[in-house]
Amino acid sequence: MTNYIKKAREPISSFTHLIGAIISGLGLVLLLVKTIALSELSLVNIVSSALFGLSLIALYTASTVYHFSNASGKTVLMLRKLDHSMIFVLIAGTYTPIMLNFLPSPRNIAFTVFIWVFAAVGITLKLCWFGAPRWLQTVMYLTMGWAILLDVSVFQRMSAGALTLLILGGASYTIGGIIYMIKKPNISRRFGFHELFHIFVLIGSLFHFLLVFRYIA
Repeated sequence: MTNYIKKAREPISSFTHLIGAIISGLGLVLLLVKTIALSELSLVNIVSSALFGLSLIALYTASTVYHFSNASGKTVLMLRKLDHSMIFVLIAGTYTPIMLNFLPSPRNIAFTVFIWVFAAVGITLKLCWFGAPRWLQTVMYLTMGWAILLDVSVFQRMSAGALTLLILGGASYTIGGIIYMIKKPNISRRFGFHELFHIFVLIGSLFHFLLVFRYIA
């Protein structure tokens, strides 16, 4: 592990999200085991829970590789684009089990399709205009993340515990996004705003994993 940290381009960011990737893999297994065992083989629950788990793995793996890599030029740019694009994938992957399970049909399908289209647009923008202002990128992430407010009836169908985890996760991601946008605070030379942003992303993911595991899977 010491050698890993020494070789990494951004040690703290890559290490924390490596832990996130490993835990996400274990989390996916737990989600599938619980879903298959307890949901009477509900295809919606199995697929949506699996998609959520896979989106977590995708984000943390892409982030780990990008922040570890010492490549330069086109390679590191490609990895960075992939890293940023996976944020849209995780947001959509998180929405999928929540909307499919807490909204009635056909609104649940419509909202899920809408959020994945939003993700596709965001990814396309990342690939074609990666130099977009940091504030614009953050606003897009937060707008997509809080798009749930377009149909607040979902809150009425959630228990107090589920709603609390949803809000705590959203708040953690939002705080992280704001830190990323304003580039503050920088606690030390090795632990700056970017590392803190990564920590808040991990916290947000944990809250939403608990939501899906406890109340959906």
